[in-house]
Amino acid sequence: MSFDIDLILDSIPKMLMGIGLTFELLFLSLVLGTVLGIFLLILRISGRWYLAAPTMVYIYIFRGTPILVQIFIIYYGLPQLEFVRDSIFWPILREPFGCAIVALSLNSGAYLSEIFRGGVLGVDRGLTEAAAALGISVRQRFIYITSPIAIRLCLPAYSNDTVSLMKSTALASTITLLDMMGIARTIVAETYAPYEVFISLMVIYLVITWAIQRTFAWIEKRMSRHVRREA
Repeated sequence: MSFDIDLILDSIPKMLMGIGLTFELLFLSLVLGTVLGIFLLILRISGRWYLAAPTMVYIYIFRGTPILVQIFIIYYGLPQLEFVRDSIFWPILREPFGCAIVALSLNSGAYLSEIFRGGVLGVDRGLTEAAAALGISVRQRFIYITSPIAIRLCLPAYSNDTVSLMKSTALASTITLLDMMGIARTIVAETYAPYEVFISLMVIYLVITWAIQRTFAWIEKRMSRHVRREA
């Protein structure tokens, strides 16, 4: 089997035409997932079982089922419900792009809430107890002590989740969106050359992954510049 180098060089620019949609899916899903994750975190650590229990069920469902199944349920299943078609969410859910954003955000929010919870629980209790002894309120302790430390602790896992979410955007092509994966599948259907096309796509994703990891490594280094490292 021989590789067609010319096809590879011709396919990469075509697939890069879908990089804008890929980044749009990634950015919107990451922002919405982060907001949802923070909201779920607040419910989870609220200390009230009637708030924490439904949150745990939600997290279990979205972490325990494949994201592709979630995309199909939202895209193919929800439009079958009349009350959904009559709701204010129908303008979003009737479009493939909206369904992809909703599915990716809901899935990402479940994972990020657990990442955030791990960061909060990783904060040394001695710091918050010392702040409480000084008369600092619970709200101020969370904003000025717990949150900055938790954010730094969460960054490596948050970076990994961002990379995972970026790769998950490729599943949007299964509901007719022409992101990079969608364009690659179109090229394969026209050329019958899957190896050259998907290897080219793999290289593009590897470059994006490297850029994301380097960006978060720089952010983590900046946030940890005041931390004294002991030998």
